[in-house]
Amino acid sequence: MTASDRANPLVYVSVGIAVLSFATSLYQSYLFTQQVEIMQRNVARGEYMRTCKDVIDSYFQVRLKSAALNRLASRPGASGDAVQSAETEAANAVGRFAALGTYLANFQNDDVRYRYTQLSRMLDEIVKAAAQPQSADLARLFDPADTLFAAMNDDCVRSAKGMAFAAGASPSVARAADPTAIIASR
Repeated sequence: MTASDRANPLVYVSVGIAVLSFATSLYQSYLFTQQVEIMQRNVARGEYMRTCKDVIDSYFQVRLKSAALNRLASRPGASGDAVQSAETEAANAVGRFAALGTYLANFQNDDVRYRYTQLSRMLDEIVKAAAQPQSADLARLFDPADTLFAAMNDDCVRSAKGMAFAAGASPSVARAADPTAIIASR
């Protein structure tokens, strides 16, 4: 047996170890990529859920400030400055709600974005009506807004549960799958 014959098994062992090392490295890279994707999905889902919480809070702030504005405007001898200040606070609450609703709507299709826009406009009109001393019953004014808000809240609930947005959840609105819901379901 010559020296070159003895070196061949060592070369094969070295090449085998190198191939196994390379395969292990590729597998670790794959696992790392998967881990990063999971973290990104969780961050996106968490941000969406925080925004859902904030939009719910801001909706009820609009209701509260509208009721306070209406009581103040209906009070005989109420100061114009006080009514104006309460109206500004209620309008700011509507603006906050609209901003958060727009953020949530950006994750959805055009029909849902339209509904969220309609809800913001409806709340703005309710605040304007609440500033009038002879305005109608606020609870009745909020009925259509409550219906739209319930649909918005349902979107948040579906996302929290990690389910895709249902295509036929509302007969009048065909919804596309929400990216955050798809992310959450992975």
